[in-house]
Amino acid sequence: MENEKKTLLSGIQPSGELHLGNYLGAIKNWAQLSDQFDCYWFMADLHTITVRQVPADLRRRTLTQIATYIACGLDPERNTIFVQSHVPAHAQLAWVLQCYTMFGELSRMTQFKDKSAKHADNINAGLFTYPSLMAADILLYQPDFVPVGADQKQHVEICRDIANRFNGVYGEVFKVPEPYIPKTGARVMSLNQPDTKMSKSLPEGCVFLLEKPEDILRKFKRAVTDSDRDNPVRYDPENKPGVANLMQIYAAVTGKSLPDIEREFAGQGYGAFKPAVGEAVVETLRPIREETERLLADKAYLESVYRAGAERASRVAGRTLSKVYKKVGFLAP
Repeated sequence: MENEKKTLLSGIQPSGELHLGNYLGAIKNWAQLSDQFDCYWFMADLHTITVRQVPADLRRRTLTQIATYIACGLDPERNTIFVQSHVPAHAQLAWVLQCYTMFGELSRMTQFKDKSAKHADNINAGLFTYPSLMAADILLYQPDFVPVGADQKQHVEICRDIANRFNGVYGEVFKVPEPYIPKTGARVMSLNQPDTKMSKSLPEGCVFLLEKPEDILRKFKRAVTDSDRDNPVRYDPENKPGVANLMQIYAAVTGKSLPDIEREFAGQGYGAFKPAVGEAVVETLRPIREETERLLADKAYLESVYRAGAERASRVAGRTLSKVYKKVGFLAP
């Protein structure tokens, strides 16, 4: 039965190339979740246009993201993979939920503050009200869990507040979801600014999933560490954030524990450690890159995946939207 499993949903904006932080913090874990959950993964292209995009680039990145998801192990036969804008219910429910979202809640959202600072010439209404769209993205599918990084918990909290407010007026319309935070690999930092989360906006400190091996190795060799020569490779996030980040990455791609890594590189300097981490990452990403390239050469197959995903997502989302429309008093179409 379709509803026997609990439901889990998440999406990533196709606003740039997927990177190692996306993979280790989210996508790698997603591939293992379809055994336990009924999973929905979507390309959040509606959210992407809060910042100006080159249309051809957005289309290319969206298709590449679908291919990369599949290459990372998200089997379309066992996961619902779709494009947000292909399911009109997202925008339809977002408007209703905007009317149940408070101005003060939106003004406190850190992402609005961050993006407003970065895009001062384009502080648009969509940038301000995006949490209502994000709540619609989630609540349409009545998920039990939403996988997020520990730093993104605020997004799920405002969604829960909106759902509870709506339910308080109209009864139990929405299931109130819980954040699903991975225990390991949830936060990968920039290679050249280890106090900052890895981001495509800092490309020299960011490792992209489809990047050439030689470029990945170059970035790891240039990764920020410190001047400790006595006991360089040891896990000390407070005093050695760069080394701690590299150790966590190495642990995530090799399965080794942090004490094992310390023993492996005991008596060795960063000249041995940093290339070793780079090589391990290259070998982890190699099959993903090669499979993504193979899938991108088969556009018909990718189209069949996102069409089937949108059809299934629309059926589920449509049931929730119909219930909401009835509750607020809209005439049935």
